[in-house]
Amino acid sequence: MAESSTRDSDDDQIYSKIIIIGAGMAGLAAANHFLKNGETDFVLLEARGRIGGRIVAIEMGNEKIELGANWIHGVLGNPIFELAMANGLIDIISVPKPHKVVAAMEDGKQVPFQVLQEIYEAYVCFLRRCEEYFLSAYSPPEGVDSVGAHIALEAHLYLSSLPPEERRRRELLFDCLLKRETCITGCDTMDEVDLLEMGSYAELQGGNISLPQGYSAILEPVARHIPKNCIRTRHIVSCIRWDNADATDGTDSDDSDRTVIRSTAKDWPVEVCCENGKKFFAEKIVCTLPLGVLKEKARELFKPPLPTSKLDAIDRLLFGTVDKIFLEYERPFLNPGISEIMLLWDDRSLPEAEKEDLSKTWFRKIYSFSKVSDTLLLGWISGNAAEYMERLSTKEVAEACTSILRRFLNDPFVPVPKSCVTTSWHSQPFSRGSYTAIAVGAGQMDIETIVEPLHSGDDATNLRVTFAGEHTHSSFYSTVHGAYLTGRRAAQTILDSRKKKKQPLSLSCEETSDLSSWIQGISLD
Repeated sequence: MAESSTRDSDDDQIYSKIIIIGAGMAGLAAANHFLKNGETDFVLLEARGRIGGRIVAIEMGNEKIELGANWIHGVLGNPIFELAMANGLIDIISVPKPHKVVAAMEDGKQVPFQVLQEIYEAYVCFLRRCEEYFLSAYSPPEGVDSVGAHIALEAHLYLSSLPPEERRRRELLFDCLLKRETCITGCDTMDEVDLLEMGSYAELQGGNISLPQGYSAILEPVARHIPKNCIRTRHIVSCIRWDNADATDGTDSDDSDRTVIRSTAKDWPVEVCCENGKKFFAEKIVCTLPLGVLKEKARELFKPPLPTSKLDAIDRLLFGTVDKIFLEYERPFLNPGISEIMLLWDDRSLPEAEKEDLSKTWFRKIYSFSKVSDTLLLGWISGNAAEYMERLSTKEVAEACTSILRRFLNDPFVPVPKSCVTTSWHSQPFSRGSYTAIAVGAGQMDIETIVEPLHSGDDATNLRVTFAGEHTHSSFYSTVHGAYLTGRRAAQTILDSRKKKKQPLSLSCEETSDLSSWIQGISLD
């Protein structure tokens, strides 16, 4: 495997044909695509001290826990699944453990399983109807523009004929499932997510696949062939000068060797400055900065400024926070037959002032605790509550979780965890959140606008910057396979832009049997 650090040069000015900003999945995929097409003159700049971006694992007791990406979403047509299969990372004969879910209210009473099943099936039906608007000819009810509002309307109609107590239990289940959906979608509330665009996300068939060695195991085959000296970790980009008017187009150097002494900085049309004083000069850039970082820094990072249309698109899209809470115990205490506890918080009975006070309510956004092992539990939390939690100590979080478990299990003897780990994706300066969703008023066109390459002046043939990352895939946003595919696409766009004689075929097929992925990688120019 290529190591995640390289030997620094004594020279503060480094020259390469291509600069890849970010060594997450999109950046690694771009690097691999260049290598497979014979392009080795690139440098990959990563702000962190490791590769992988939002794919990272740590050890917690005897378990390896994934702090970021958790599942391969779908099988058919998923290049990450194909890559995992090709490298023996998936156990195709493993038998999944039975998954028994219980739904408990704050007084410790459990909702009958048949009620849970009924409401889950109704909820899935409501969600599918939301997705249908994307391709259908009919419009939603007037004034209903978000997924949250549409499901609330459907749930109200569904429950309106029931007696109060039966209706209340089912309302709590709908509320819990909507909190779960915010963690899947990446938002604070489903009222933020555009109803007409809900169906723009393409769900691949095959369900969610877990890797026995953890999701982060996928990084080894992805980074295996990237030369060590091409990856520069701890290089925080502070400025991207993408249109040096005094520079030549750099095409004369296409056939030169890396070791040839370059002329001067002004002969290279793009320049990337890092906080450590290093300056990198190149012909092209692949920018894989996460949407959260672009939202925070795009206006000051790019020189000249990005087009207004691109900045507006960045602002309109949603980049939410989804965090995990891991609780490790000395001994098992949950019933061996239970794998997940759904928490049916009665938020509707809270005073409005208390609802707005995150210091009193943040923990109510945790919708469930599930077993990673008999002695390790995982909780999920999203949105503003997750961002608030990131400011708390792990001791405070562990105490809150213990109180929750004792209340919902109606058991005052639930032990205190011996250790607690929480993620902090919003606080992380190199992510500033978790993944992309399409906010009310935004759409696929905003993603397409961000994807548009930057060219020098009015010359559409003089490409300077391509963009990649999960936020740049109009159908697979929020996924690792979306990031992977956009990294390949951005690299191919650069290869296609070369002014030298084009090759008959430019192959991008990975070690995969997926015909659609192979076809996507062939340049038919």
